[in-house]
Amino acid sequence: MSDKALTGAQQTALVVLRTLIGWHFLYEGYFKLLRPAWSRSGAPLAPWSSAGYLRGASGPFAGLFQGFADSRWLGTIDTLVTVALLLVGLSLVLGLFTQAGCVGGLVLLGMFYLSSIPVSGLHQTGAEGAYLLVNKNLVEAGAVLVLLFFGTGRIAGLDRLWQGRRDAGRAQEAMA
Repeated sequence: MSDKALTGAQQTALVVLRTLIGWHFLYEGYFKLLRPAWSRSGAPLAPWSSAGYLRGASGPFAGLFQGFADSRWLGTIDTLVTVALLLVGLSLVLGLFTQAGCVGGLVLLGMFYLSSIPVSGLHQTGAEGAYLLVNKNLVEAGAVLVLLFFGTGRIAGLDRLWQGRRDAGRAQEAMA
């Protein structure tokens, strides 16, 4: 389906969805980068770390994720997660390298989902509701998959400008 086959409302909805998901990734990365963990008294404790999340892993690869929590690689993992969140977020918000941003988002969401697949069907401490197999990571991954297949950067975003410049350059070469 070409971009021209989509109505203006459909294109707008896809770009809004991309921007909202991008904002979610971007803010998660920003928060991890600039905000330390805070005590109940309001005093900073330490920089953000994925150690607690990794230790709480319960999915099929729980042992692997839990092992990372106490490994010498924890700082590197924290940095990679933060940078990946920021890059995916910027990609989706700006519509720049959107396809790569979607793939990166799917990888991150896939890892978050696999680290803790909800199988109890009961309310979990710290969760917003009761989940059975489908949680917000899986739902967001489905939405990112839609963005990937619709190429929303070509609808609106810097990918569209980049493509326009490339097309103009090819047209000039063809005329010469």
